[in-house]
Amino acid sequence: MKSASPYVFIDNCRDVMEYYQSLFGGEIINFQKSKDGKCLHAELHLGNSIIHFSDTFSKTHEGDNVRISLECESKEEIRRVYDALSKDGKITAELQDTFWGAIHANLVDKFGIGWLLNFQK
Repeated sequence: MKSASPYVFIDNCRDVMEYYQSLFGGEIINFQKSKDGKCLHAELHLGNSIIHFSDTFSKTHEGDNVRISLECESKEEIRRVYDALSKDGKITAELQDTFWGAIHANLVDKFGIGWLLNFQK
């Protein structure tokens, strides 16, 4: 496994990121916008750590807006993790090739923890 880091889904993403940056320091990078101006993905780099952010694109419930992002090291690893976490869980986005050059999936495991799995090819 390359890394595990939090992924925050929240309305007004840019404002929230700027608040945390003013509080913790660090650098906001990789800010990607959708056609309607919402944040698709952005990162707040703090030392050796990254907090990923995105605007919400559907209704979220309190406590459901933070997930764990896993960056895998191989196709085999992402497949193994996907199969294990999806057993008795709920797949919200199937394991698939993406437009950003990765294999990616979203799911909620049997304990109710949300996961974003990614392998950058």
